[in-house]
Amino acid sequence: MKLTISLAQIDVAISDPEANLAKAEPLVAEAARRRSDLVCFPEMWTTGFNWDYNRRTAAEHGRTVERVADMARRHAIWINGTMPEVSGEGRLSNTSFLFGPDGTPAARYRKAHLFSYMGEHLHMEPGSSISMADTPWGGTGLAVCYDVRFPELFRTYALGGAKLALLPAAFPHPRLEHWRVLVRARAIENQMFIAAVNQVGKEALSDGAVTYFGNSMIVDPWGGIVAEAGEEETLVTATIDTGMVDEVRGKMKVLSDRRPDLYRL
Repeated sequence: MKLTISLAQIDVAISDPEANLAKAEPLVAEAARRRSDLVCFPEMWTTGFNWDYNRRTAAEHGRTVERVADMARRHAIWINGTMPEVSGEGRLSNTSFLFGPDGTPAARYRKAHLFSYMGEHLHMEPGSSISMADTPWGGTGLAVCYDVRFPELFRTYALGGAKLALLPAAFPHPRLEHWRVLVRARAIENQMFIAAVNQVGKEALSDGAVTYFGNSMIVDPWGGIVAEAGEEETLVTATIDTGMVDEVRGKMKVLSDRRPDLYRL
């Protein structure tokens, strides 16, 4: 099936959901004008990573999620990206939402692998399950940023029949080459498409400022880069054919040639 994807690579306004939603509205409208089926935003795209602010405004995050759902409905488009969400334990989770074109959440995934290097585990509640959405174009696995370093997650999605994985991220310099290698590796080894959208701009964190490098990309099951952005704000759009997944898996039978009798996932 043909699927048109737009990646909204943005400079997130820290602790300012109103500014980020105002920036998103014309991008979603433009993605719809381009006849995109799906528009993807980066990790924590409505607030950034100001832990104190996100905790103080916990009661407001639900309303922001509702407004994004309404945006999907008004523009009749699928929307993905991560936002803070109050977990069942009363703590915040870094949650990837996939809204359908009717505004209902088709899937939700709370980031399971928290980035201890920047102290994310001290402020966020990790997810305890994976999430694969049943969409018109096929199974779609949800992952977030640091998850790309954990191949088991993507292999689980592949074994479950996923044809696409969505990866909102906030990857900074100096790890550009890690990003480019890891995203392509996850696509190649699992013979699936990956739509990975990263932030741009600078953000002051507790251990210093970081610069996000963008380079959002859509990668095909052979590891070919279908589309890739630079380091500026942009909306990248490309059309893929998810039938390529079955074609590649049928030719090179990586998944059926596994030896699970010798190792565990």
